[in-house]
Amino acid sequence: MTIPTRHRNVEDCVDDILSIIGNDIRIGLPLGLGKPPELINALYQRAKADPNIKLMIATALSLEVPDPGTGLQKRFLGPFLQRVFGDYPGLDYMRDLRAGTVPDNIVIHEFFFKSGSMLGNDLAQQNYISTNYTHSVRDLLALGINMVAQLVSHQVVDGKDRYSMSCNPETTRDLLPELMRRKAAGEPILFVGQVNENLPFMGNDALIEEDTFDMVINNKEYYSSLFAPPNMPVSTVDHMIGLHASTLIADGGTLQIGIGSLGDAIVYGCELRQQQNDAYNAVLKDLQITTKFGDIIDRVGGTGTFEQGLYGNSEMFVDGFYYLIKTGILKRKVYDHEAIQSLLNSGRIQEQVSIATLDALVEAGAVGPLLSEEDVRFLTRFGIFLPGVTFQSGQLVTPQGQKVSPSIAESRQVIQDQCLGHTLQQGRIMHGGFFLGPRSFYEGLKNFSPDILDAINMTNISYVNQLYGNEPLKRLQRQKSRFINTVFLVHALGAATSDGLESGKVVSGVGGQYNFVAQAHELEDARSILMLKSTREKNGVTQSNIIWNYGHTTIPRHLRDIYVTEYGIADTRGKCDKDVIAALLNIADSRFQPELLAKAKQAGKMPKDYQIPEPFRHNRPETLEAALAPYRAKGMFPAFPCGTDFTTEELVVARCLKAMKAKTEHKSTLVKALLKALKNPEAPAEYLPYLERVQLDKPNNLEDRIARVLMMDELKEVLS
Repeated sequence: MTIPTRHRNVEDCVDDILSIIGNDIRIGLPLGLGKPPELINALYQRAKADPNIKLMIATALSLEVPDPGTGLQKRFLGPFLQRVFGDYPGLDYMRDLRAGTVPDNIVIHEFFFKSGSMLGNDLAQQNYISTNYTHSVRDLLALGINMVAQLVSHQVVDGKDRYSMSCNPETTRDLLPELMRRKAAGEPILFVGQVNENLPFMGNDALIEEDTFDMVINNKEYYSSLFAPPNMPVSTVDHMIGLHASTLIADGGTLQIGIGSLGDAIVYGCELRQQQNDAYNAVLKDLQITTKFGDIIDRVGGTGTFEQGLYGNSEMFVDGFYYLIKTGILKRKVYDHEAIQSLLNSGRIQEQVSIATLDALVEAGAVGPLLSEEDVRFLTRFGIFLPGVTFQSGQLVTPQGQKVSPSIAESRQVIQDQCLGHTLQQGRIMHGGFFLGPRSFYEGLKNFSPDILDAINMTNISYVNQLYGNEPLKRLQRQKSRFINTVFLVHALGAATSDGLESGKVVSGVGGQYNFVAQAHELEDARSILMLKSTREKNGVTQSNIIWNYGHTTIPRHLRDIYVTEYGIADTRGKCDKDVIAALLNIADSRFQPELLAKAKQAGKMPKDYQIPEPFRHNRPETLEAALAPYRAKGMFPAFPCGTDFTTEELVVARCLKAMKAKTEHKSTLVKALLKALKNPEAPAEYLPYLERVQLDKPNNLEDRIARVLMMDELKEVLS
């Protein structure tokens, strides 16, 4: 066992790195949360100060605390951001990338941006690497990386240090074997871990032996706040998309979802389906969802409760899965053994262990009728035998110490009475690649029981995102998979765009989306569900997100499957072009349906006499708002179904500021507010906490007095 070099100071670690690798450092960093900010900042600043050092950083999703803006927005967001992000130090290379001050001796490559964050940054756009998530390891190795640095969690158990890659084992586990091979061949390679005990300690594949590291930095001064993006509000449009999507999830199946308000909306739809099933079905009926889309719901999903439960297989373990675990929806266990999983799928065995379990395993050829030492280890590992059962000198030894023949037929009664376990062990309800979410999510993971934590396996991205590699087992585990992702444009012939613009500008990245879409077509009973909002606002003009065509494609039309908007579900898999167009027209905003249909007819793709069916000609936002209003009045479809970091007071202020921003675009509103402000009206006592939150309780200039009047008007509406 090789003990890693231990450092308490990042500067000393940088000295050590330079002495071993030299002045050409090519570092691979995990996506998202797993970057060690203090170490990376120290290394970046050293290279920035010394042009002789060449530094290449290869990573994805570099996390930044949002800019609070100016004026009232800054007064509101500044304290909130400080509270939520605490002393998270941020990344110096991102600050310089924003400022355009990255020196020539440093190159930053990313394969995934926070959505839209780098559209205006030419250097980031130029150095972006387009790749599928599962190919990112290959591409990192092609860049010649000679160092990996990772944030890790740490425990001391029985006097021994234990380490976990926690939030980001996904690429590191795939990288390390090749890096170790290069290291064994004499190449200077480093793996550095920086401890932050604020990270949840995850077991299973996230565990890593201490001697795998070359260096470990552990200093409580570096236990900074974890980056914890707050949940965003879930709008009516989001909720309607999530509601439709929730009907397509099959009980006993597999689920993949992403981060954001649409993911939260799906979770809420599933929880409503599970916990208030009568109300759920009433909503579906009242909104005519089952009337319009009952056929595909019956074929693909369902509207009943999740009796068997779901299994999660998702590159991103989002906090939505945390809530699905808490509500008993994510509970279907899968096992890392083909015979066990096959027998479970067929119903020939149950999770409760009995002598019939052993008989079925013998029949399936998983163990022999005459048990071997290897058979006993296997049976003990999966809980079919109790932990105390052993194999010694050709005999089976029970936990009570009785020695019997390893022949199941001869020792059947003893095995049944003394050796059998109670339930299968090593079951997993979740395989994830990485996690990122609000503070409550991290705290929730820390507070999960050991049994639940053991059922969550953070593992290789190659395992989660792709089917090849241990394919028979993955096929058995991933029954009835529903891979649910987001796009921002759908082409009328079935293709979709999610990562970039036709100008070549990158919005985010392909990530794992293509892999999951492809899996949906490769697995027998799987479906790809791509969600999008039917419209967007651009420069004050509403535009359709279902379009005739576009100059950039992420998901090609031959991989078309199910699309969901706030107006419904379009099943396009295997359909001819005219039927694909018709299905997508049915879920488009009705303001844009005539133009889309006209283009399709002009291109000869639709019959000249085709008309959109009458039930689908009323797809308008005001119709949705009116339809959902009665349920919202009953407390259903909340703005933050997965919780929020905003206080009740802040939610009121945010609502007021949003309304004020829209109204101040009109000069007449400002003139009226000015006249009113000159009279200096007194604020009611109940308004003062909200005014104080944005420093408008005692305005000291005319601009603040106008803002105070505007906010008082909004408070009157909100609090009434």
